[in-house]
Amino acid sequence: MNPAAHNKIVSFIWSIADDELRDLFNRGKYRDVILPMCVLRRLDAVLEPTKQAVLDLKTKLDADGITEQAYALCNASGEAFYNTSRFTLRDLTSRGTQQQLQADFMDYLDGFSANVQEILDNFEFRNIVPRLSKNDVLGSVVQKFLDPEINLSPRPVVLADGTVRHEAMDNHAMGTVFEELVRKFNEENNEEAGEHWTPRDAVALMARLVFEPVADKLKSGSYLLYDGACGTGGMLTVGEDTLQDIARARGLDINAYLYGQEINPETYAICKADMLLKGEGENADNIRGGAGFSTLSNDAFPAETFDFMLSNPPYGKAWKNDQELIGGKDTRDPRFLLVIDGQETPCITRSSDGQLMFLANLVAKMQDTPLGSRIAQVHNGSSLFTGDAGGGESNIRRYLFENDLVEAIVALPLNLFYNTGIATYVWVLTNRKPEHRRGKAQLIDATTWFKPLRKNLGKKNCELSREDIDRVLKAFADFEETEHSKVFDNRAFGYHKVTVERPLRFKQGAGFDPKKVYKAAEIKKLKAELTPDPDGEPVIRKRPKGGAVEYEPDTDLRDTEQVPLLEPGGIAAFFDREVLPHAPDAWIDESKTKVGYEVSFTRYFYKPPVLRSLEAIRADIEALEKETEGLLQEIVGTKGAASHA
Repeated sequence: MNPAAHNKIVSFIWSIADDELRDLFNRGKYRDVILPMCVLRRLDAVLEPTKQAVLDLKTKLDADGITEQAYALCNASGEAFYNTSRFTLRDLTSRGTQQQLQADFMDYLDGFSANVQEILDNFEFRNIVPRLSKNDVLGSVVQKFLDPEINLSPRPVVLADGTVRHEAMDNHAMGTVFEELVRKFNEENNEEAGEHWTPRDAVALMARLVFEPVADKLKSGSYLLYDGACGTGGMLTVGEDTLQDIARARGLDINAYLYGQEINPETYAICKADMLLKGEGENADNIRGGAGFSTLSNDAFPAETFDFMLSNPPYGKAWKNDQELIGGKDTRDPRFLLVIDGQETPCITRSSDGQLMFLANLVAKMQDTPLGSRIAQVHNGSSLFTGDAGGGESNIRRYLFENDLVEAIVALPLNLFYNTGIATYVWVLTNRKPEHRRGKAQLIDATTWFKPLRKNLGKKNCELSREDIDRVLKAFADFEETEHSKVFDNRAFGYHKVTVERPLRFKQGAGFDPKKVYKAAEIKKLKAELTPDPDGEPVIRKRPKGGAVEYEPDTDLRDTEQVPLLEPGGIAAFFDREVLPHAPDAWIDESKTKVGYEVSFTRYFYKPPVLRSLEAIRADIEALEKETEGLLQEIVGTKGAASHA
């Protein structure tokens, strides 16, 4: 379909909302009518040629007492769906009263197959029909979708003289129209757009980062794509398109099977409908979700692994209910039991933000195959550094780096997304790194690679152009140290968190004997009765034979230090250099030492502002003095003259 015809259809459908729904719904609710109606009209048009065959078969199956009818009816319709109602949408336009139209329209809806019923239920479309009927617009909305000015059918509209009035709408074109409508409605609802809709420029970057590095390793066959927070399915769609582009360029015959999970009912319905509209019935069946169907607590694909995974999970969003459902910090969910220091350890993030849990979910679904799996997932900055050593967030990062899964992290431009201006990052993971990348991770600063938008879309004021995406891919492929690219040993992001203790001290006398070994209860009494004195004597709590004296630590003087894992000489050298010169009586409580991991883009890419020279500052001051020379005298003189008068 040519772009002009495509744009005409989108504009016409968009106009239906303004023409028919303006006085009934807030603008943000137009999509609740238009999107399901668009789905219905397309399905209706697709089923027209086989309508009678389906009705005839339905009659026969009922007469024969056959209850499992879905497979046979799909065969009769020639599609992954069917409708056994005696009505088509065109039949409904001739119905009499609004009451009769509503009853027949509901009968029409009830005739669809189970997969379409699920879409309608998640759209909650049946709840809207009475409102349309009551306000006498149900018939006009149906009529508008049947308008001869547009064609949503897979067959062309041909005039009597053989002239093609409207091109056929193939599945790909229909999917594109539907996606465009979803995009426009999401842009109208700027506050919600970012929750369910990742900008296509960001998705394009992620898809290329996933597929292009292994393009030369792809073979003809089938590949599985997965998104555990699939929203309207944009990442799966763009991922599939990118994979097929590579396949065509290399002469490969590749089938892409899409899997997704989405908790928001309406968004889930949009995603599943989009698959059906594209003729991808099998992929539609692989989209799971709806209310209460959270990926973290109710994994729809617990036994599946995937070749490629792309996702934009919710970040900064509480997941307390899910956390409780999986058993909290004592979870036995295998996705979140990671091997840390040789032991299976529950890695659960704080309940206020579960985005790293979504990444752990993807990692659990990586394949153990020659190609392995590749992941691209977008996060905000907290995934890089939030969480203390030994905590859930840090342990997930530790697992990823110590198992050499992080290939790169790309810092994106600010204000790239619709509803947030905060910093965002794409994590690129694989369990089959090429040899030259093994043991290393790359950071790419792409924050200045963007094209400004002429008009803001919510908070989105820029986009990644094709050239910008090419620059990121080139930096990734070159794997070199540049102004925008840094390469690190995996352990460069790790550190030991050490606890530095200093002895509790009291003045000798007044109930304190510095030569005595005090037990726990006695130390508690000392603390209650005496005031610590930094110039006093240390409290001894243990004097082992042949060993060093152990002192009671002063909790008020307790401190922690982060010692890089790559610190030359290790913890001891750091301690001798950084601590003992300032606190000669200090020691490290080795029982409390933990390993943590964090990533700081600021540390590696920060560029301090260039300070102006003194000469430039002096020149500006002198220029200002000249501009204001005589101004004060003029003001004072004027006032004086006025007073004198």
